[in-house]
Amino acid sequence: MVKVSVVVPCYNEQDTIQLLLQAVYAQTFPNDQMEVIVADGLSSDQTRPRIAAFAADHPDLVVRIVDNPKRIIPAALNCAIGASQGEIIVRLDAHSVPDADYVARCVAGLEQGLGDSVGGVWEIRPRNSSWQARAIALAAAHPLGVGDAQYRFTRKAQPADTVPFGAFRRSLAEQIGLFDESLLTNEDYEFNVRLREAGGRIWLDPSIRSVYFARATFKDLARQYWRYGYWKARMLRRYPKTLRWRQALPPVFVLSLALLLVMAVVWPFAGWIFVIESSIYVMVLLLAGIHLAWARGDLSLIVGLPLAIATMHFSWGAAFIWSLISG
Repeated sequence: MVKVSVVVPCYNEQDTIQLLLQAVYAQTFPNDQMEVIVADGLSSDQTRPRIAAFAADHPDLVVRIVDNPKRIIPAALNCAIGASQGEIIVRLDAHSVPDADYVARCVAGLEQGLGDSVGGVWEIRPRNSSWQARAIALAAAHPLGVGDAQYRFTRKAQPADTVPFGAFRRSLAEQIGLFDESLLTNEDYEFNVRLREAGGRIWLDPSIRSVYFARATFKDLARQYWRYGYWKARMLRRYPKTLRWRQALPPVFVLSLALLLVMAVVWPFAGWIFVIESSIYVMVLLLAGIHLAWARGDLSLIVGLPLAIATMHFSWGAAFIWSLISG
């Protein structure tokens, strides 16, 4: 009998999908009580052949592909859950690698009643060895980049507002509903909002760990955080009380700079405020870059870390504002 269904949204992940499947196969949780359902958005690379080859080489673990013609993450998750049979759903991403005890610890947390959704922390790694990828991976786990998002760095088990790759019982999804397909991102956060509103609890355990491969270029990072900011604003229209300070600061900062530039046309002192505010911002980021460059012996971080964090802030902030004003 299948006890755990690992569901994976996927599209053109030929470089990392085998790493994920190998990590799932190596879990301490019994393979004969587990299945892997990959919801693929009709990948055009070698993703599907590599999944099929892995499944053929590992017949003691059920690995299945289901189509996700909508090519959006919430639809992929819903397709995978609909095709799954497990009592417990464990969500993973195609560019993640869970520790060997990941599934076992998630199941234990649910069975001990620690939470209705249980998850852990990301160990964020660069997707390749380039200076941009190294900087982005560190920025994605830096407090200046992600604020108080505990799942990026906490060492203390605690209740949380959300977790990445949460594990939950199928009965929970039947109670509160599946993932909202009107949101292209932030679907996991919205799901967790409904869970909390229904009286449920989310448990973050730092002993539950997975490696997450960050974006490789600033261009890809900007696209990613534009989507995050845009769809976060859409979600907050429904749940305004869920706004966190880490989510509010980037749009407030971007808006303040834009307003100061406009005001400087008729009020020169606004131009000086703009210079002061932007200078302080640049200095803080440069100091963070120098600190990490010294600690890691990587001089490229002096420039790379500030560029990565600024890309995150401005992409998120601008997209958030645009989402609010575009209706």
